[in-house]
Amino acid sequence: MPHVFINYRTGDGERTAALLDQELSRRFGQDRVFRASRSIAPGQAYPEALLTALRRSSVLLAVVGPDWTNFRSRLQDPEDWVRKEIETAFECGLMVVPVLDGRKTDRLSGATLPPELARLADLQSVPFDTTHDTEAGVRRIGDLISELIPELRDLDEPGEPSPASSTVHNSMGDVSGTAVQAGDFSGDVGGTIVKGSHGPVHTGSGSIYNNSRHVSGNRYISGTGTTYTEGDHHGDVHQRFGEPEQARDDRR
Repeated sequence: MPHVFINYRTGDGERTAALLDQELSRRFGQDRVFRASRSIAPGQAYPEALLTALRRSSVLLAVVGPDWTNFRSRLQDPEDWVRKEIETAFECGLMVVPVLDGRKTDRLSGATLPPELARLADLQSVPFDTTHDTEAGVRRIGDLISELIPELRDLDEPGEPSPASSTVHNSMGDVSGTAVQAGDFSGDVGGTIVKGSHGPVHTGSGSIYNNSRHVSGNRYISGTGTTYTEGDHHGDVHQRFGEPEQARDDRR
């Protein structure tokens, strides 16, 4: 359901409304922002779509342009949709934030508003200056929305890595030549370099498991751990287990 409803009047603030829609949709997703000219599909019932979106929203941004109060005759009309949307937001208990569009736009005065909208003049407004840093302006309003609606997920925030993404799997099968693997490792990894081997090599602490049916070449294994092999082996197997220091002293 949409969480942010953008209220504006065509010819006065519609450019700012479009900028806010673009930024908030990018940041939170298009399905979380409602702007009539974008969100209402052709053939869809206009009044029903507006009222449904309002009742499902959490906050209404009322874009107030420099000529907003000049439409006084329209604001006095109970059927004016700009007025009706704000009234419905008040009735539904939505948070309403006036966005003052442009440096020449002053705070609203209750004396210039119909009684049903007089409350709008008492609400803390947000200035939006389109003549300087517009990008910073829309980002600031996005930050405000994120604070007002904590449950609204910010798509800019990186999510937690999935367990699958933090695990390294070997899917190469048989390897002939040099194989290099980089990433996060789980288990024993030693800093040993082996050259000139013609068979499986394991060095360090840990276990080696060989389930191949046929193994050719010499096998060199050093360190502590358990070795499991299965199948036919062609070549010598060399294994040396480290012994505790005390045991070697006793044999001298």
